[in-house]
Amino acid sequence: METDISIRVMTREDYPAVYKLWKTVPGMGLRSLDDTEQGITRFLARNPGACFVAEAAGEVAGAVLSGYDGRRGYIYHAAVREEYRRRGIGSALVQAVETALAGEGITKIALVAYKTNEAGNRFWEKAGFLPREDLVYRDKSINPENR
Repeated sequence: METDISIRVMTREDYPAVYKLWKTVPGMGLRSLDDTEQGITRFLARNPGACFVAEAAGEVAGAVLSGYDGRRGYIYHAAVREEYRRRGIGSALVQAVETALAGEGITKIALVAYKTNEAGNRFWEKAGFLPREDLVYRDKSINPENR
């Protein structure tokens, strides 16, 4: 039996269910400080209307964390519960992000996916996100507590 899926803006109250979902995805890349309730609440306040959850049968079936800096949009964490995959939920979440960011005047969206995440990379390529072989991704943690 097919369950109705609804996509809506993520709120602070969604954090426990969304974080629980993210923890089920191997290699999600969660950070010890950035992805705390306080960190995500700060992110949602800075990027209102850019993060979404998919609900099915009264529970979070998928979620995407995205934001923008005024020039580029970024997708940080995207996940769909395994039992809800291949139903178009991931695509609907990405479409919600694209629509929201376009409404803010953003014309390009970037994301980072681990090379070993084969399923994720197949999804992103199908969604139109192409790999950039001309870049070297670099980062630096300025707080050693943020693992």
